Amino acid sequence: MSAGAASWSFTEDDFGAITQSLQRFLYDSNARCALLVDRTGQLVATVGEQPNFDPTAFATLTAADFSANDQLAKLIGETDFSTLFHQGERESMYLADVARRVILVVLFDNRTTLGLVRLKMKAAVDDLARLFEQVFARGASGQPAQPNILAGADDEIDKLFQ
Repeated sequence: MSAGAASWSFTEDDFGAITQSLQRFLYDSNARCALLVDRTGQLVATVGEQPNFDPTAFATLTAADFSANDQLAKLIGETDFSTLFHQGERESMYLADVARRVILVVLFDNRTTLGLVRLKMKAAVDDLARLFEQVFARGASGQPAQPNILAGADDEIDKLFQ
């Protein structure tokens, strides 16, 4: 299971780049709203038209939906489903995995088509994956991962007392 938001954090610059990428995607696809949710169900960001529902509850349900579909994928011999699509009479949503830790949820209506959303989603997911990989590499401290200078120290201390 992938780690949730507790194991990483992003800077104001990261958030700006993520938001800009989502705004560009919404403009290009003519979708209404994009939400980023981590795999534990925490809402990371919302861009575009504000949803008329509780986004926190939505984020939790989104993570559960993705987890359930991962299990369904395994039952049929797939490792996972990287995208999900739910179509309603007036509203639809398209969900995509981003870097195995974040889910991009796009809400759209009849102002656009599934084809256009899917076409533009690929580039958006690639861009977001690149941004999030940089965030994940820094971890929760916000600093680049440093080599562990204490690696092997326990072994050396044990040798002193033998």
